[in-house]
Amino acid sequence: MKNARKLVFVTLSALVIGAVFPYVNFALDQTYSQLKVIVDVLELIKESYVEQIDPQKLVYGAAKGMVAELDDYSQFMEPDVYDRVKSDTEGEFGGIGIRVDTREGWLTVVTPLPNTPAWKAEMLPGDKIIKIEGESTKDLIIDEAIKKLRGKPGTQVKITTAREPEDKTAEWITKDLTLTRELIKAENVKWHMIDQKTGYIKIVEFTGHAVENFDKALAELKGKGMEALVLDLRYNPGGLLSAAVDISKLFLNDNKMIVFTKGRKPENYQEFKANGSGAYETLPLVILVNRYSASASEIVAGAMQDNKRAVVIGERSFGKASVQSMIPLSDKSALRLTIAKYYTPSGKSIQHDAKNENGGIYPDIEVKVTVEAEKKLLQQGDEIYYPGKDGKDARDAKGAKDVKDVKDLKDSKAEKKKDAPRDEVLERAVELLKAREVLGNLKPAK
Repeated sequence: MKNARKLVFVTLSALVIGAVFPYVNFALDQTYSQLKVIVDVLELIKESYVEQIDPQKLVYGAAKGMVAELDDYSQFMEPDVYDRVKSDTEGEFGGIGIRVDTREGWLTVVTPLPNTPAWKAEMLPGDKIIKIEGESTKDLIIDEAIKKLRGKPGTQVKITTAREPEDKTAEWITKDLTLTRELIKAENVKWHMIDQKTGYIKIVEFTGHAVENFDKALAELKGKGMEALVLDLRYNPGGLLSAAVDISKLFLNDNKMIVFTKGRKPENYQEFKANGSGAYETLPLVILVNRYSASASEIVAGAMQDNKRAVVIGERSFGKASVQSMIPLSDKSALRLTIAKYYTPSGKSIQHDAKNENGGIYPDIEVKVTVEAEKKLLQQGDEIYYPGKDGKDARDAKGAKDVKDVKDLKDSKAEKKKDAPRDEVLERAVELLKAREVLGNLKPAK
């Protein structure tokens, strides 16, 4: 009798739940029906396709296809890709320490980084990496090549390099190298004094160590007499939201809004504010942006602009206002999913709208730069290293052998400076800061 009553109760409960929440059953039915199509396709391919296919590849392919329907920033990542993305975001990875490019179809060394395995093996800019683990790199996609070169610190990778001889008519010199990967820390912040009072900091990317390196840069420049700062965010593709927020806090006070996010779910609404007094809240500040400044760099520029804390100079920025969440999956793959959009303190979404050609951060002072000038500036700013005894750029005077070498080096640098292209955006920023100082010192006549 008791069992009968239990059965009746369970049945009635099921009927009540079905009546009260009919949409739950409907949604589940729809989901299973839609998933059945994928399962059917998977089974048909496994049973009837002309060649045997790894089912895992098919599953990953289906996942990539689903995510591709969403937007340009959501992404399904296989386990090895997810590992690489994590290491890139953290700003350090196991590798041999080179910047590479593809030239004439071959993987080409742009520069070895000082004191890395590639540096110690005396690899030079212009060297071609023609084989990795015995396989040709001809026409290899650069992401695939980087994936092959990277790995856990302490593991080895075999490569074959080719170097053009001084006698251009002779055959290229090939060399087999076995390099042990090391932990490589990517440089994400560069800085120097422009003049006696003006500091310059360039944030390359908002990766894991950006905040601590930025703090270090500010402290060092302040020690050298910095009274104003140019913050260069040109070509910065973004990175960690937390890094953008923490850097913004240094320049703001009084609980000012930095950025807020809104998504479909209530929990995706988040506000990020300054807390108390920023260490550099009164430091005169100019921010440089261009059409390649995106995401986290736009958060900083937008926060400073809306709070009237800095003048933004350059071009309209890229316009990436989407927030991605990295969601690890059961097999160590991951889903990078857009869950919200971010808004500047004034409530403006800067998401790029291709149809209406708007979006991005609009500079307070627009300075257009020609493509040709851009190329020259990028080439000038690209730091190229040649292995030397002291681990520094061989063009440095410390590496010169005698007085004549030092003189030749100085003459070469002077000639290079004379022919260097003008950075009009940076020049305008410096002029603005100097004008501010002059105007601040003006006093009415008595």
